[in-house]
Amino acid sequence: MRIPNGTLFAGLHGELTLHPWRDPVAAESDAYSLFHSRSVAMGWLTEAREGATGGFWGMNDAGQQGPDPNAQQPYALWFQVDLPRLVSPKQSLPLQPFLACIGDVIARMGSFQLDALQVLLPLQSFDRSADDSSHKDIMYASIGSTGWFFDRNPSAAARAQVVLDGGQSPAIRSVAAELFERLQQVKQTVFVCDEFSLTDDTNLEKPIYIDNLWVGPPQHPLTLYGTLAEWSLDALGWLATFLASESFKFGVTTPLLLTVSRFEG
Repeated sequence: MRIPNGTLFAGLHGELTLHPWRDPVAAESDAYSLFHSRSVAMGWLTEAREGATGGFWGMNDAGQQGPDPNAQQPYALWFQVDLPRLVSPKQSLPLQPFLACIGDVIARMGSFQLDALQVLLPLQSFDRSADDSSHKDIMYASIGSTGWFFDRNPSAAARAQVVLDGGQSPAIRSVAAELFERLQQVKQTVFVCDEFSLTDDTNLEKPIYIDNLWVGPPQHPLTLYGTLAEWSLDALGWLATFLASESFKFGVTTPLLLTVSRFEG
């Protein structure tokens, strides 16, 4: 199966309450249009022309309450963009700006109670032709950004269940112990991980319609349990960036489906 060069997908489970003043039929205020406009404003959109430089992604699709409203837990919102180029291992996948842009769009649309987040991590978008030494010792951007979470409300902390699934590839399970140990070693409090297992009991319906973007369907999960500094797209963006970079560093080069949900236990 040929995997696309790089697609970022995010699906948000939860309840969206639209602002009362919004016009629900106005094309300029739907999820796609708002995400496009915000991407342009922040300099994150790559122009849709051959040889274009700059930006992090090209627009693909976005939607609200879909794709199947009859699903047990359908997405309230979902977003999909394409990465225009390979990413240096000395850099990070643009997950933090991707989720930040989504957060800005949601704030413009209404208020949202996030129950769970699913993100496709396109690890095949890292440039594997780079020197292997750069994979091992680089201090990824996610580590340097932990200061953003220092001065936070302690009551905002939330227990979370974090599932990384390699689909048909078992690679993530083979590095489970190393990834768990890495989380223990890094001096950070954004996600304090205290346990892992090789099962997935989130009970979230997996999006079969994105299986063509990776080696799905989900079959080989690694589940991490821990405490997030706060239940926010900011913290989830940091976690997604860290897990993507570290998984690649440990030799995982195929896409992973990341599912993060609140966990009481």
